[in-house]
Amino acid sequence: MIQIEIISKEDLQQFKNELIEEIRSIIKTEQSETKQWLRSKDVRKMLKISPGTLQTLRINGTLPFTKVGSIMFYKHEDIVRLLDNK
Repeated sequence: MIQIEIISKEDLQQFKNELIEEIRSIIKTEQSETKQWLRSKDVRKMLKISPGTLQTLRINGTLPFTKVGSIMFYKHEDIVRLLDNK
């Protein structure tokens, strides 16, 4: 025998609310994690340096970077290592 369940609007509303809360929780967790890759403006802010100083760090090899298109990316761990060595 087939059993049929009827879903009410209230059931759907409760499901929607639970789903939204779960999505918010996931987003909050992801935002709290440290970014692995940082852009130039974030690195300058973190190190409190000018664009020219950042360029010098790139040129002399002090700070490794990856270029994607016209955007420079820096590993967070490299920034931390640079701060520790100062």
